[in-house]
This record gives sequence, C-alpha cells and structure tokens, in this order.
Amino acid sequence: MKILVTGGTNGMGKGVAKVLAGIDNQIHEVILLCRSKELGELTIKEIENSTMNQKISIILCDLAKLNDVRNAINEIQSKHKFLDCIFINAGLGYAAKRVETEDGMDSHFQVNYLSQFMLTLNLLNLLENSESGGRIIYNVTKGGKIFWDDMQMQNVWSYESGIHQAMVAKRMFLATLHNLYRHLKGSKLSFIGFQIPKTVWSNQINIIPVFMKTMATIMKYLGQFISIEKCGVIMSPLFTEKQEESLKKSGKFITWKKNEFIEIKEDEIILNQEIQDRLWSASLQLCKDEKTTRIAENLYNYAK
Repeated sequence: MKILVTGGTNGMGKGVAKVLAGIDNQIHEVILLCRSKELGELTIKEIENSTMNQKISIILCDLAKLNDVRNAINEIQSKHKFLDCIFINAGLGYAAKRVETEDGMDSHFQVNYLSQFMLTLNLLNLLENSESGGRIIYNVTKGGKIFWDDMQMQNVWSYESGIHQAMVAKRMFLATLHNLYRHLKGSKLSFIGFQIPKTVWSNQINIIPVFMKTMATIMKYLGQFISIEKCGVIMSPLFTEKQEESLKKSGKFITWKKNEFIEIKEDEIILNQEIQDRLWSASLQLCKDEKTTRIAENLYNYAK
C-alpha cells in the first residue's frame, strides 16, 4: 500500500507512519506531508532505523499557505501515478491566541480543514488509480459546530472552538464524498472517520501551559493517554484491510472499543444534505482555486 500521511512527523500521524512502515514485511510505502524539511528528514531516519523500510519520503507543505498546498499537489502528481490511502490527520492544537494566515483565514480552520479539503479533491484521481481500493481515513472527534456568520472566528475565538469547527467540517466533508462516490458507477473509494478512544501523548505536551501540562501528566499516570505507537497499531488495519472491508466502513464515523471497530452515531446536522452543500460551496469559494472548483463541479455533475 502507498499511504500519504498529513502531519506525519508528530503525534498520531507519526505513530501511524511508524507502524505501517514496519508491518507486513515492510512492503508499505509511506509519504509524509510536513512543513519542516529538517524534522521530516529526522523522522525518515528514525522510521528507517526502527523498521528497515527504505520506502519513506517527504513532501514539504505548510498547510497555512494555500500556495504551498498547490505546490504539494503538483509535486505529488508528478512523482506518483497512484495512492492507496490518504490519512487526513494534520492539525493545530493548543494556541495562546488567534493566528491569521497569509490567506486571511483562521489558522485552525485553514490548517485543520480547508487546506486538506483542497489537497484531497486534487488527489482523488490518484486514489481512483489504486488497485487495492483507494481510501481516505480522517482523524476526527465528536462535537463542535460551524460558525456560519464568523467562520474565521474574528469576533469570538478560542483554540478549542477552532479545533471543533474544523472537526465538524471534516466529518461533513467525508460524508459528502461518500455520498457522491456511491452514485458513481464502479466506484471503489471509501471515506472513513476515526476517533481515537484516548488522547494521544504527543509533542503537544511541550507547548501547552504549565497547569495543563501538570494535569496531563497526572492523567497519563491514570491511564488516560496512549502512545503514538499504540495509536498506530489500533489504526493500521484501516489502511491495510481488503477493499471489501474498507467499503463496509465508508461514510461511517467509528472508534475502537473492546478490541474492535464500532460505529459512533453521527449528528443529524452532519448528514443534512443542504448543510453539506453549503459547506462545500463555502470551502470552494475560500480556496479560490479554479482547478479545485473544476474538479468539484465535475464530481458533482457525474454523481448527480
């Protein structure tokens, strides 16, 4: 399997990448989308040394810059004829204050959702070329809402609200893609939302305030956290299972409980077609990219 992992140098992304690189006799190829060349190369060396898998590479991309996303898309398209899976995982966590990107958007909204919306639409053709059943796995959580009147959160902001708005948008995006592809004759792509059952112990611990770090450390000793490697072990079947099994999960929001994947009941608002269409249109307008708009319009026309 050839897997693209966004946010592959830290947290869940790194854990998934390490596990996938090491299993099944090191047959899987892992591409890490990251913004730091130095950290990307260090991660490659770490994974190669621990797994002996030499099929690890990086694509540089700062998701806070739509121009970087365009360049990454072009690079991936030029280097790869197909992808078997994309892990939509990258995201900002704690932040002390709101940061606006060079594209004029809230950084949590752009990094955690919009840039990966654009990336995904432009790589669907590579997933369609997969002989193993192309799939997209989304790192998502429950809750949240879209702030339709202040999507960039210029008036009222908190990092928690920024994270949760992006999570809702990602869940709505995967539901939209699932619905569209189910109407395409012969489609074998699957779109799956996964919520890890416990908080992952990651580099976020290094940037949160002292009082939060103290609470997190206590929670870790109480068993409320899991390692990035354990996260990778839990999730790895979603990337490697047979096409038929992946298609059974498509369009679903799932988690891991008692050693099996179980479905989480999705919020009705996420499944509302009118609201899905509203977010789809708003996202395309914010991307301001003719190619992305054309891909989206063609997909809608073929599916309808």
